[in-house]
Amino acid sequence: MKAVILAAGVSRRLYPLTYDMPKCLIKVGEKPIINHQLDSLKSSGINDIIIVVGYHREILIDHINTNYPDLNINFVINHHYFETNTAYSLQLCDEQVNNDQFILLNADVLYPYEVLERLMNSSHKTILAVEVKKCGREEVKVIEGKDQRLVAIGKDLIEDNCLGEFIGVAKLSQDFSSMFFKSLDKLINAGGKSDYFEAAMHSILANHPVFYEDVSDLPCIEIDFVEDLENAQNLVKSDLFK
Repeated sequence: MKAVILAAGVSRRLYPLTYDMPKCLIKVGEKPIINHQLDSLKSSGINDIIIVVGYHREILIDHINTNYPDLNINFVINHHYFETNTAYSLQLCDEQVNNDQFILLNADVLYPYEVLERLMNSSHKTILAVEVKKCGREEVKVIEGKDQRLVAIGKDLIEDNCLGEFIGVAKLSQDFSSMFFKSLDKLINAGGKSDYFEAAMHSILANHPVFYEDVSDLPCIEIDFVEDLENAQNLVKSDLFK
């Protein structure tokens, strides 16, 4: 199985911490966020990793090549990282993924290894890690249908109707991968370069089943703001990160 990590973004909301480096190189605990993710993937037996880079990419590429020479890493460059978003970054990986199953990760998510373990061991072929909770405007939210199947995903969903937050970690099957990249192509060609990849996912949920794994009992957080980083520094003290 492959993994795709989306790490091209500018992260203006964490200025000045990200003036001179990508967000995923910020240290949480004793190592950068990207190290937490790569160590987790290695522990899961995933060594073929595609990383989309953009903002301060030279620093990130050098860091990863220096610290992870044993991994088979393919860097994909998003040259338009200032004006695009995750849908465009992911669409750039179409050839490298090649309609295969893969783990999809946003590079700013801190999570313990057990999140990946649950997704990979799940009987569902396409499954998203979801923190079941009451959400606000900023989170990427999901709505549940029957039998843990998701019927909607996106930031603009009505909060009161939502199950919780998609934390940015997913396992996508071979069949879903094929349709997902076709949906991404349609979104980009329709002018959606600044959209999140969840918009392309939402449009195919009705015909391509996507399920969720509740990870609200595990210490996970997407790091967008300084407050998130402060919370992450506390979460990483959990024994699950050791």
